[in-house]
Amino acid sequence: MSQTYADMLSQVKDFHDKHEFSKKENNGHDMAYRILLTIEELGELAECFTKGKPHSEKAEELADILILTIGHAIAMDVDLEAAFNEKMKEIMTRPAIKGEFGIRVTKYQQQ
Repeated sequence: MSQTYADMLSQVKDFHDKHEFSKKENNGHDMAYRILLTIEELGELAECFTKGKPHSEKAEELADILILTIGHAIAMDVDLEAAFNEKMKEIMTRPAIKGEFGIRVTKYQQQ
């Protein structure tokens, strides 16, 4: 089943509304707190790899990160779809470089 970004955004908005994230006393839209939650979820994804957990657990942690990212866009009042499209246009023009750990696509110039 394929969903659009609008479908996913709507579901995350419903989740935010259900738990009243936007209420100041709940800190659900406090970006410092949200970034800490994201770091926590990234750590859980990393742990899946370092501990050899199954693909299904990796997928679940990745979904948590996507849900948080869409929630960040809600909290910041950012049109994430438009920002994504603009960023993709920009990075498609960047060169790839081979670094110490693998390929990167970046504006950074090696010394």
